[in-house]
Amino acid sequence: MKKTLLTILTLGLLSTFNFQLSTAQIPFRGAWIATVANIDWPTPEAVGNDSLQQAELIVILDSLHAIGINAVIFQVRPTADALYKSELEPSSHWLTGKQGRDLTYDPLEWAVAQCHKRGMELHAWLNPYRVNIANMDTSLLAPNHLLRQHPDWFWRYGTQWYFNPALSQTRDWICMVVDDIVCRYDIDAIHMDDYFYPYPIAGKSLPDGADFRRNPRGFTDIRDWRRDNVNLTVQAISETIRRAKPQVQFGISPFGIYQSDGSTLSNYSDLYADVLYWVKQGWIDYVIPQLYWAISSTKTDYASLARWWAQAVDGCSLYIGMAPYRLGSKGAWSNGNEIARQMRLNRTIPGISGECFYSTRPLLKNPRHVCDSIHSIYNE
Repeated sequence: MKKTLLTILTLGLLSTFNFQLSTAQIPFRGAWIATVANIDWPTPEAVGNDSLQQAELIVILDSLHAIGINAVIFQVRPTADALYKSELEPSSHWLTGKQGRDLTYDPLEWAVAQCHKRGMELHAWLNPYRVNIANMDTSLLAPNHLLRQHPDWFWRYGTQWYFNPALSQTRDWICMVVDDIVCRYDIDAIHMDDYFYPYPIAGKSLPDGADFRRNPRGFTDIRDWRRDNVNLTVQAISETIRRAKPQVQFGISPFGIYQSDGSTLSNYSDLYADVLYWVKQGWIDYVIPQLYWAISSTKTDYASLARWWAQAVDGCSLYIGMAPYRLGSKGAWSNGNEIARQMRLNRTIPGISGECFYSTRPLLKNPRHVCDSIHSIYNE
């Protein structure tokens, strides 16, 4: 079988590190495997090729396990599609080459088994509202895609389509998808990232004014109403998981800034994601803020943000999202191993109980010997 570039890059790691992880209680050590646009898996040459997809994923999991990763956050629903066998949504074209094609194996079932075989957790990563990514032609959507069946449940912002967060129908649908995954697969968690309301586009307003006027639910400020729309979704998902399998966790990975003075983007004001409220209500089990900046970075200093989250999050686990993909770029990322510096800092901050790396392909390319550093720190 032809080796993929990813295989070539990662096979060398396997002989470097010891595969045995301690059976004692250890912190969360995660990595995101992104499937949208084939970022991490499968590679473009493995699309539609089951055996090559499985071979690639084995290399990824073995390589992650070798450096000490004990949890994989595996993207299974990037754009209201499925990288698993689903009767609700069509198979992903990033897996099959054409959205809606029948699957000849179940990637999620297979990935869960492979992770558990290695003593690793699998967290099923879903994007709740997104239907397509920028420049993805909606004509590529399968005939049974929900956007074609219920176009009134969606709105367009910029070049992308989204579930309308204001509608109870969309919340019910998302919960049905979550329930289906939780009930049918032996996953360890449901995971969602920072894509709730879309990131703002300069000069463009969100197309939800009519929905607000029609059903304000007692709110007078549309921004508070939007936050409540997301709150209702997160609460409903949490309750769905608890009813189906209480042992399955629910985790969120928000943008790294909760609220700001307006000089930077924030969850609360721009994405309408009130993460701390979800923590306070007990709806989520862990938070992984995406702190993809360097230590001493202007306005977005990693150290200050990590300490802020450690003080603010009370009632669920806090892990830190880190950015090995930035190693080798400008500024602090160009000198030495910024990830190793940040990991060592994490260990001095009470309340931080792990980290997660975005994303797998750049991590396993081992820039500035990041894998060596991670393995070394995890074995200190």
